[in-house]
Amino acid sequence: MNWPRFIRVAVAVVLTALAFYWSHPSAILSAAANADLRWLLAALGLVLVDRTLMALRWIDLLVALTPGSRPPLSGVLRAFFVSSFVSNFVPSVASDLYRAYELSRYDVHLAESTASVLMDRALGVLSVAIVAAAALPFAERLATERGLVLGLLAIFAICGVAAAVIFSERAAERLRNTVALLPIPLFRRVTEALTDAVRRYAAHHRELLRVLVMSIVVQIVRVLQAWCLGLSLGIHIPLTTYFVFIPIIVLIMQLPITVNGLGTTQVAFLQLFVPQGAPEAKVFALSVLFLALGIAGSLPGGLFYAIGNARPTGGRA
Repeated sequence: MNWPRFIRVAVAVVLTALAFYWSHPSAILSAAANADLRWLLAALGLVLVDRTLMALRWIDLLVALTPGSRPPLSGVLRAFFVSSFVSNFVPSVASDLYRAYELSRYDVHLAESTASVLMDRALGVLSVAIVAAAALPFAERLATERGLVLGLLAIFAICGVAAAVIFSERAAERLRNTVALLPIPLFRRVTEALTDAVRRYAAHHRELLRVLVMSIVVQIVRVLQAWCLGLSLGIHIPLTTYFVFIPIIVLIMQLPITVNGLGTTQVAFLQLFVPQGAPEAKVFALSVLFLALGIAGSLPGGLFYAIGNARPTGGRA
């Protein structure tokens, strides 16, 4: 018996079962039993679209790697989907670190692989803010919510600082000088290496724009997923409300507070959607199905993990 493969399969099955258990399967079954199957299938189909776009945008970001060090497409896809699967059980930061480490196993400098993941995450956050900000003026009851506006402004400010480091050598140098004052040599070296790696994207305007556009489309697709789930449950609130709230909920899900956003996702849905007139029970079911949809989209990663793959071992630090 191939014990390593057997262990991988067993781990994948157990972790997937735990993920569904943590997502309150009774609530999922109850909601699905009374839901409109057509809208559920539409939401599931949209998951395939957003996962494909997410993989493509990361592939685009690898253009800034040192020439000759770009890993094979199979390795990139495996790293992406396995990290998506892992994100069901660990904070999103840990799954990002896993993705960067996986690339480093293909003789990619660890600073470069980490920079590609950071750029992917940063452009994803920026796209969330763009979609929510664009929808806010059309949601009349929400446009004057001070907390929402301030939160979006904070995200844009953080993204602006990141862009300054990428496109301005002066800003990058200020960052290096600031970090040089810290008494931790390892932190200084890591920050300098990451800054140099991220700065390479300054020469790839077209790729960055393309990735940002794909990221915005991903957020739109996620909003449509939630909208389809809501319709399947009989929740009838304006689509613009979804466009404002779902990006915010996606950000909350990524906070390293609970595993896979369990609990925080339910609270966010209830706090945001119930005041808009949606029934509390149906909103809770919507939050559970939205989480379950994300788990379903990560299952190919569980398959990749179970099957395994021979990888080179000569990565660079």
